[in-house]
Amino acid sequence: MFSKLNISKNTRKILKNSVDEPISYEDALHLMKVKGSDINALIATADYVRENIVGNNITFINNWNINFTNICSGTCDFCAFKHSQGDEDSFFINIDEIVNLAKEVHKNGATELCIQGGLHENLDAYFYEDIVKSVKKECPSVHIHGFSPMEIFYGSEKSELSVEETLKMLKNAGLGSMPGTAAEILDDDVRNVICNGKLTVAEWIDVIKTAHKIGVKTTCTMMYGHVESLKTRVKHLEILRNIQEETGGFTEFVPLTFMHKNAPIYKKGIAKAGATGSQDLKIYAISRLMFQDILPNIQVSWVKLGFKFAQTGLLAGANDIGGTLGEENISKSAGASYGVRTEFKTLKDIITDIGRTPAIRDTLYENIKEV
Repeated sequence: MFSKLNISKNTRKILKNSVDEPISYEDALHLMKVKGSDINALIATADYVRENIVGNNITFINNWNINFTNICSGTCDFCAFKHSQGDEDSFFINIDEIVNLAKEVHKNGATELCIQGGLHENLDAYFYEDIVKSVKKECPSVHIHGFSPMEIFYGSEKSELSVEETLKMLKNAGLGSMPGTAAEILDDDVRNVICNGKLTVAEWIDVIKTAHKIGVKTTCTMMYGHVESLKTRVKHLEILRNIQEETGGFTEFVPLTFMHKNAPIYKKGIAKAGATGSQDLKIYAISRLMFQDILPNIQVSWVKLGFKFAQTGLLAGANDIGGTLGEENISKSAGASYGVRTEFKTLKDIITDIGRTPAIRDTLYENIKEV
């Protein structure tokens, strides 16, 4: 594949072997550092492996985000979404309003509702249960993809329930799956800088594994481009791979490039101004070579990357472009400038422009239909 490319001997060997088996931690770390033609070879290999595993379909979903409050007691220093009670721009959407919005967007075609909110001091796991029950009562066929591991951990403590009890309660109420957010970088030294006070690596893993154990599937994410090193990026990917090998409970991996513009940690001069374009592409490509068919679905975030660069990510190993979304306030607050809602046709055009086949999916990737 690379006979005419001027790439290093070590890179050539790693990429050749990666066609048949997942790359190691050491190989991934090497690829994180490559430059020039080695990057081109990495991207081409990841795209080749992607085609072998999932074919030429690029999937997406008709969904809607409901961020029910930005009032939060959390201490994440990368977050520009958080507000305190009484702040001018703070908001709280009550359950009746959530249900009305859910009915409207579901009627207009949304098959998934992604429901998340801040760590409001007056809310607990029973409030989350009321949301799920109320929405499912009016929209029984909608898939609720809700509540981050941090929300589950926080809500459990507030309700004096175990994580497992909380998750079982929410599953019984109708929760379909969970976003694997709050992962940021799975290294406690990094977390002490960017989100001191948030759940630890061990606690995040426990929430995720518990969800998988009781039959609630999750996504998994990585937020990069702030204070982490290349080693901690690869360490993060290795942790996700180990969990997936054990539980099989991840539906997709979603790399999240750091939105620095409004982040407190950037304004303090501690964090970098996000990742570079080549680093973004390396994350997509290397994660594809690490995960292979263990975790076949890798998603580009058009909200964070913009449509043009998201399209480029689809040429670097990714096979999903997320969803139509709606009111995605967290990235917008952080400084993302690419919008919070798009149309079915826009995503379809992006996909066909690169010669791939657009396909609509459900949350769990169990039903995929070419469109």
